[in-house]
Amino acid sequence: MRRSARRSVRCVAVLTASLAITVAAGCSNNSSSTTSNTSTMNMPMGGTHKPVTTSDADWKPVTDALGRTGKFGDNNTVYRIPLVRSDLQVQSQGVAIKPGLSLGGYAAFGKYDDTAMVMGDLVITEEELPKVTDALHANGLQQTALHKHLLEQSPQIWWTHIAGMGDPAKLGKALKAVLDATSIAPAAAPPAQQPPVDIDTAGVDAALGRKGTADGGLYKYNLARADTISDNGHVLPPTYGVTTVINFQPVGDGKAAINGDFVMTGTEVNKVIEALRTGGINVVELHNHMLTDDPHLFYLHYWAVNDAVTLAKALRPALDATNLAPAK
Repeated sequence: MRRSARRSVRCVAVLTASLAITVAAGCSNNSSSTTSNTSTMNMPMGGTHKPVTTSDADWKPVTDALGRTGKFGDNNTVYRIPLVRSDLQVQSQGVAIKPGLSLGGYAAFGKYDDTAMVMGDLVITEEELPKVTDALHANGLQQTALHKHLLEQSPQIWWTHIAGMGDPAKLGKALKAVLDATSIAPAAAPPAQQPPVDIDTAGVDAALGRKGTADGGLYKYNLARADTISDNGHVLPPTYGVTTVINFQPVGDGKAAINGDFVMTGTEVNKVIEALRTGGINVVELHNHMLTDDPHLFYLHYWAVNDAVTLAKALRPALDATNLAPAK
C-alpha cells in the first residue's frame, strides 16, 4: 500500500508539473491587445467603481461591430447580447437539449467612470475551442474559465467565460473576431405566443418559494445573490451573469430535465453539494467563472431528470444554503 501511495504521489506531481508547463506556455503567447486598459484586469479587488446608466446609443458601436443587438438589465446599467447555440443538436443521457436549457451563451457590457467592460459565456464545439482560444488572446480578451455544463453529451460542447476592458467599439470588434471563429447564429425572434410548459409550474413555484418565467416551453429562474459582487474593482449587477440559474425542460408525464448553476461562496459549496445529492441531483462541474471577483465565487452545474415538483423540492434546500436576495 505504501509503494502504491508513493507511486500515486509521483503521478500527481508529474501531472501538476505538466499542467503548470502547459498553462505557462499558453500564457506566453503573444496577445497584442486591441482593447485599451486591459492591464486594469489586475486591479485590486473591491467594488470601487459602479456601473453607470447607459442608452442604446452608448452600445451602437458594439451592435454595429457584432451585427447583433441585446437588451438592458439592472436599470439600464448592463447591456446583454444573447449568443444562443440554436444551430446545435445536442443530446445528453437520452434527452434532446433545447437551446434554452443549456446552450444559452451571452456577452454583457457595462460602462464605468474609468472604462467599459465586457463579460460573457460562449458555448462552443470542441472543434471551435482552439480557434476561439486563439482569437480571444489575439484580440486582447481574457479567457477566465473553461468547462462543461452537461455530463455525457453528443456532440462534445464546451463553455468558456471571457472578459475584457476598454473602449466599447474596440471591445465589440474584438468580440466579433472571436465569434467569427464559431457558427453562433444571430438570435431568433421570440415566438409571438409562448408555447405551453408541460409541468406543474404552480407546484414548482411553491416548492422553490419563487415565481419562475416561461421561456420557449421551458420554465426558468434567475436568482440574484444578496451580496454586492465586484471584479477588478468594478461592481457587477446580476445581468452580468452572477446569478443562480434553475432551468426546467419538460420531457413528458410531468417530468423535467433540470440544468443550470448555483453561484456560491466557498463556505456554501459543500452545503449545496450535500443538499443536491440528498435529493438525487447529479453534480456536473464545480469551478470559478472569474479570476479576481470579490467575494470569490464558485459555480456548480447540476443535472437530473424526474418529476418536476419532486426536483423542485430537492433543489430548495440547496437554494436555502446560499445567500440569495429575498424572493420578490
